[in-house]
Amino acid sequence: MFERPATGEKAILVQLDLGEGDFAERLEEFRLLVTSAGAQPLAVVSGRRQRPDPATFAGKGKVGEIGDAARLHDADLIVFNHELAPGQQRNLERELGMRVVDRSSLILDIFALRAKSHEGKLQVELAQLQHLATRLVRGWTHLERQKGGIGLRGPGEKQLETDRRLLGKRVALLKERLKLLGRQRQVRRRARTRGEVLAVSLVGYTNAGKSTLFNALTKAGSYAADQLFATLDTTSRRLFIEGAGQIVISDTVGFIRDLPHALVAAFHATLEETAQADLLLHVVDSASPDRDQQMAAVGAVLEEIGASPVPQVVVWNKIDATGVEPGVERDEYGNIARVRVSARTGAGLALLRDALADVARSHARQAEPADA
Repeated sequence: MFERPATGEKAILVQLDLGEGDFAERLEEFRLLVTSAGAQPLAVVSGRRQRPDPATFAGKGKVGEIGDAARLHDADLIVFNHELAPGQQRNLERELGMRVVDRSSLILDIFALRAKSHEGKLQVELAQLQHLATRLVRGWTHLERQKGGIGLRGPGEKQLETDRRLLGKRVALLKERLKLLGRQRQVRRRARTRGEVLAVSLVGYTNAGKSTLFNALTKAGSYAADQLFATLDTTSRRLFIEGAGQIVISDTVGFIRDLPHALVAAFHATLEETAQADLLLHVVDSASPDRDQQMAAVGAVLEEIGASPVPQVVVWNKIDATGVEPGVERDEYGNIARVRVSARTGAGLALLRDALADVARSHARQAEPADA
């Protein structure tokens, strides 16, 4: 069986143009992902294809080009900005003689680096094991097909079943632990609902400035950095709004396009906090040329976790980088649709507080008949 090479940190980046949108913006995001994972990008191999090659995704000629680049730059890791099938990944590693990582594995590695809380670590481990399960089963199928042969069929099947069983037990244990934590969160949520406190969740594309905005509003001191997935663990704080009383505001993990399904599934309990919120503040990096696609990616994840019906106010962040003035935009019904702010400089934050006060007062009025 092919032995996978050891991990490395000097990377060749591979991104093919499959007609999926802004190639340059995706490539820049890809570079940020790779550096966020601790690797050093040495070169980029790109090209245009109508569809992926079934065997190697990139095709024979492009694989040769990747190998040449790796030898030229003395690289020890190939990173694809695409989802690779288990067979494609295995074929590429055989051809190139070095470790190959796809986009999903890259994001999972970053999440593993960033997770700080006990729950966050459990969620990341569950996602990694669920992702590994597909590689494990596919990777051993050649042994399952063996019809005979001394030292092959029996031991191969035994090893596969042992690995499956161990992995399955660990997955079941992690799910049970996360279920318990989820029940504890539901108790806290019910207590908050009985107190009729407005629940607000910050959502948005990774690196849109959610944690910076969270800190600016609450003085919480949450970790904020110019990197992808700086925040994984949900943090909640009570915030006093003049004229409206207290609300609870939560900072959540950032979303990204093509977020691995295993991650969404593993973080589902945490993301339920978003679906149960009374209001979503959708933080957008207004300085990004790819902001429309980023907003669409956030919308897709919100749809997947059942949070799309929750009312939203778009927070047009980073106006200090675009020269736009702070302001409030309303829809045709007079409801606040967008607030233009700079979380870094504080411009427009008073307007955002006023918007939250409006929503909180409306929420309180709707709750009054239920209490009568």
